[in-house]
Amino acid sequence: MRALRTAAVCGALLLATATCTTGPSLEDRGDVTAPPGDSEHLTIGTAGFTESDLLAQMYALLLERAGYHTRILSVTNRELYEPALESGRIDVVPEYAATFADWLNAKAHGPDARPVGSPDLAATMKALRTLASARGLTVLDPGRAVDQNAFAVSAGYAGKHRLRTLSDLGRSGLPVRLAAGDECVRRPYCAPGLRRTYGIDITGIDPKGVGTTPAKQAVQRGQDQMVLTTTTDATLGQFGLVLLADDRHLQNADNIVPVVNRARAGAKGVTEALDRLNTVLTTADLAGMNERVDGWRRLPEDVARGYLESRNLLAPGGNRPVSPSTGPAARPVGRPAGTRRRPRGR
Repeated sequence: MRALRTAAVCGALLLATATCTTGPSLEDRGDVTAPPGDSEHLTIGTAGFTESDLLAQMYALLLERAGYHTRILSVTNRELYEPALESGRIDVVPEYAATFADWLNAKAHGPDARPVGSPDLAATMKALRTLASARGLTVLDPGRAVDQNAFAVSAGYAGKHRLRTLSDLGRSGLPVRLAAGDECVRRPYCAPGLRRTYGIDITGIDPKGVGTTPAKQAVQRGQDQMVLTTTTDATLGQFGLVLLADDRHLQNADNIVPVVNRARAGAKGVTEALDRLNTVLTTADLAGMNERVDGWRRLPEDVARGYLESRNLLAPGGNRPVSPSTGPAARPVGRPAGTRRRPRGR
């Protein structure tokens, strides 16, 4: 029986990695051009928010079915887990095509680099794979499921000010305190984009996370006027919130893509295992799973397993995790802990 384990990263350890890692060094440049690796032990990264947790759990279960030993590592945001992915401390991570392409592009060419992500999936994937390859990463084929950032306000606030779109909010001139992740201050598709594209008066960021319960409650209670969430958030109605349409297309449609460390997980076995999910998982499926975790309080691992079984990707009762104390040891990166729910930094 393979060991499926969840761990939480020691922030200081990965922060140190992030501050000193800017891509493969000259002495490690062979890792970029070497044949794809096929490590027996794989660490799957998750950004800690519900959707990322679900995807990581499904990746782990499918890889275990294919014969790999896996463990899951929860990391706070992309600024930490991407350098860990480059260095091989993380081997596989679920990503979002356009967002990750623009993030890597800014990392390579500076924060003012022209975005390479767009609604054109083929063009986005081409740019993403070029940027990732230079860092020793391989981007697998995109799946059917698409997610993107979205912004919600309370239904009462929208009705009072006659808001249906983000353009309506910009024209209103209303001051807006935005509940989001702290990285929203600098992300081009968050506060800067809202100001530039819509003229929205963002007066501040309330760092409660992306689509978290505290963030939604802050808008529901009127402490904040708007919350950053995602199009697969199935719980907005529970908080009396409604989405404002992105009528000027600030956001790119983000297909979900697995990204792997080429030197450790770039071989055929990993690709074939994860491709089985890509051909099945839809946006509606993902929204439904998010609701089961966030609304029904189910565990991500149980929801992920149930979905794979329902799609005949996993035999009922198969690949049950064993206790961390009895499973094979993975590379020490963090301490064992339960799954954390943290926002996606996008």
